[in-house]
Order: sequence, then C-alpha cells, then structure tokens
Amino acid sequence: MATRRFVKHAILIACGLVMMYPLLWMIVSSLRPNEEIFRTPGLGLDSFEIENYIDGWNALSHPFGHYLINSSIIVLGSIVGNLLSCSMAAYAFARLRFRGRAVMFAAMLATIMLPVHVVIVPQYIIFSQLGWVNTFLPLIVPKFLATEAFFIFLMVQFIRGIPRELDEAARIDGCGHFRIYFRIILPLMVPALATTAIFTFIWTWNDFFGQLIYLTRPDMYTVPVALRAFVDASSDSSWGSLFAMSIVSLIPVFVIFLFGQRYLLKGIATTGGK
Repeated sequence: MATRRFVKHAILIACGLVMMYPLLWMIVSSLRPNEEIFRTPGLGLDSFEIENYIDGWNALSHPFGHYLINSSIIVLGSIVGNLLSCSMAAYAFARLRFRGRAVMFAAMLATIMLPVHVVIVPQYIIFSQLGWVNTFLPLIVPKFLATEAFFIFLMVQFIRGIPRELDEAARIDGCGHFRIYFRIILPLMVPALATTAIFTFIWTWNDFFGQLIYLTRPDMYTVPVALRAFVDASSDSSWGSLFAMSIVSLIPVFVIFLFGQRYLLKGIATTGGK
C-alpha cells in the first residue's frame, strides 16, 4: 500500500514538473542575455541579467506600468459588473416565479456554447456606431448586463442550496425581494461571489482577442496587447525583455490565485449542495 502511494505521488510530481518546465524556463530566460536564451533548453543560469526587466519596462511608447493600470481598470470594472448583474440575474432565476422562466434559463445556458467569434462582428458594429472603439466601455459595460452565463448558472446552483425558510422568515419581517437579495442571499453566497471574482480576474487579465479588437491606440493597450506590440517593436532581438515583462504580467494572477484559492475551492465544492 505504501509502495503504491509512493509511486502515485512520484508520478504526480513528475507530471507537475513537466507542466511547470515552460514557466521555469521563461523565468530563467528572462535573466539570461539575449544571445544565450535559445542556445540551451536547460534551466542553468550562468549570468544574471536584471537589465532585461529594466529594458522591457521602458521598451514601448509608455512604461509597462501604464499597461498594467489599463488592465487593472478593465478587470476592476468587469469584476464589479459580473458580481452585481450575475448575482441579481441568478436570484431572479432561483427565487422568482415568472412566465417563461424555464425558456429564458435554457436560452441563457445555450449562450455558453456560443463561440465569441460568432457575435464579435455585430458587437463591434454596435460599439463602433456608439463611438466606444478605443475606450474601455466595450470591455466593461456588457459585464453590467449579465452576459456571463457561466457565472449566472454557478450562482443559481448556489442559491438553490440556500434554505427557502430564510426567505420566508425575512418576508414575514416585511422584507421585499431586494432586501432579501441584499441582506440574506448575498452574505450567504460569498464563496460563489469570490469564485466569480477570481475567474473574472483571470479571464479578463489574460484576454487578448477582445482587447485587441477594441483597443488600437498604443496608450489604450492592456498587458496582453502590449506584449504583442512588444514583439512587434523589438522583433527577434530582445527576447529577454519580452520574457521579463511576461513574468511581470503573471505576478498578479499568481497573487490572486494564491490568496483566493481557499474561496475558489469552497465556492466550487459547495455549489449545488444542500
């Protein structure tokens, strides 16, 4: 029994190291001179080139911190929008009784299977006619309209696990739907809200396609778009600086996941539980 457990753990550790190797190689490469990066696939470090981070920070038309701020603005707006709109829509599907609820819920779930590339053209036309291109509005405003069906479904399942007796007791005390939602449901669904916030942060921070479509001015670039522009600006001559800024862009994701992992696991584990 102990031998089998040891073998399983050894296999898991080996697989983990294989998956982590590209990230470790990128970290090491960000500290190497450009001429040595592709000479060896190993993780050995003969010299320590901190200049890659300094050069990469100032390689584009704006300091890299400018793009970090742009991404942070979009991420913050997206998180607030998803938490507010998706939780309200989820409460309506889970607690209210209205005509066509089942059909609307099914249609909402069907949008999960709809590729974003199918709707990007009509969305771009609408936002272009509104004059929102090269602003953050196309990336933030839809989040306030409950467009993320995955998060709505996640919260619906969580709310269904909350006893209805709490709603009935609050209704006896004179609470309406808004007060029940705000004072009873929201405090109890913190794990689901935290899961939504973490996933929204990761997906929005790493989003490249949508931000590339709507943000074409260099001063509006976000981190993913700036990294692409960085390659265009430096061609094949400054891979060390590119890898250095890639590491910088990954730090917020690691920090958020590290501190939010407990809430993330709890939110997923308790969704739909009674």
